[in-house]
Amino acid sequence: MQKKDPFVLRHLSDVQPLLWWLDEDPLEPESRPALIGEVGADLCVVGAGYTGLWTALLAKERDPEREVVVVEQYETGAGASGRNGGFCSASLTHGFFNGLRRFPREMETIERLARENLDEIERTIERYGIQCDWERTGELTVAVAPWQMRELEEQARLRNQMGDSVVVLDAEAVRQRIHSPSYLGGLYDHDGTALVDPARLVWGLERACISLGVHIYENSRVEWLEDVDEAVRVHTPFGAVTAAKVALATNVFPSLVRAARKYVVPVYDYAMVTEPLTPEQLASIGWEGREGVSDAGNQFHYYRLTKDNSILWGGYDAIYRFRGKAQREFEFNPETYYRLVRHFLTTFPQLAGIKFTHSWGGSIDTCTRYSPFWGTAHAGKVAYVMGFTGLGVASTRFGAATMLDLLDDLDTERTRLSMVRKKPWPFPPEPLRWVFIRLTQRAIRRADENAGRRNLWLRLLDALKMGFDS
Repeated sequence: MQKKDPFVLRHLSDVQPLLWWLDEDPLEPESRPALIGEVGADLCVVGAGYTGLWTALLAKERDPEREVVVVEQYETGAGASGRNGGFCSASLTHGFFNGLRRFPREMETIERLARENLDEIERTIERYGIQCDWERTGELTVAVAPWQMRELEEQARLRNQMGDSVVVLDAEAVRQRIHSPSYLGGLYDHDGTALVDPARLVWGLERACISLGVHIYENSRVEWLEDVDEAVRVHTPFGAVTAAKVALATNVFPSLVRAARKYVVPVYDYAMVTEPLTPEQLASIGWEGREGVSDAGNQFHYYRLTKDNSILWGGYDAIYRFRGKAQREFEFNPETYYRLVRHFLTTFPQLAGIKFTHSWGGSIDTCTRYSPFWGTAHAGKVAYVMGFTGLGVASTRFGAATMLDLLDDLDTERTRLSMVRKKPWPFPPEPLRWVFIRLTQRAIRRADENAGRRNLWLRLLDALKMGFDS
């Protein structure tokens, strides 16, 4: 094991394995009961994270008479929905170039639908009075190497041709916004990202669903699905829901449609939060616009200010465990935290000495195209969406709306997209899966070290439309 720098380690002396969003008096609603016995419904939603709650909410808004039941194996928002970094990005394709390579003919439509989707989220938050510290601050993507700047300039040109409004900033302009010696320039998107308290957003969606008459059952793990005449029975340990339609919003957890499991693997992402900045420390970095920030590498960091002016700092590592193991012990990773602190001090050397107080991690559902995909089963009575790859705070609403379109057999602009009609390449079985992912991660790391040049392996994956960007 590589020897650790004592100076870096001092910044970790106060860190605890705690989720920052829960470290104060929360707005969490009261626990919901477990499902006991049998109930009927028009629509049963499996999973009470963002995707599941958006599905239930949109279903009731479309048809207030529809009986909707949500079944959750733990508590509402217990997975990625409650523990992410709170970046609500409009992108439906995990970044512009990732989408452009896969859906070049549809990208202008996808970008428009993405902006409309983000606007609808904002209107929903206002309509239901959801207290989630929503800030439409936009996002700043910063270049820390010359090749990244060239890609940002090309991205701006193409996006603006498609009706977007993004601005390229040179080194001086970007450093006026946020004072870091590592920045060589950046791309500013003034309204394509909002910052949010992710836990409070999921709890607010829960309250909104309940206000419309949605029934939510917690601590009710779905064990299997059974076809029954014109319906599907959703079995839990102590009961069942018999519903005409079923929407699966299970994210990284093994899909109840076994054929869908080969498309998704769990990877672990990590985040940390500093102590609140003093007025002097905040002045030393500027950041008056409070933009969300990410750097433009294939392996990238994301960071933002919280409401008390702490800095949330995460990303870079994406760790896959052999056979896709997802265990509680993997949610704390000292090696990653040490690496994140080193990178933080490179970005903000003027904050040397600040302490990190919170650190956590969790698994996210990743597929080979790095963006969500959809499918149906049980003769169209069951639909699913998954594969958000960590950029799902906003895209889960689009995923939910599209899943409802599929269940209701609607011909919409969404369902006509090849993005919706086609699935990604599946991952190979183990041990080839582990080898495939490790080879790809190593190639991505070398591309970052080699002016962004993608080697033969990455170019092959790009040609197959399964190339990874991070």
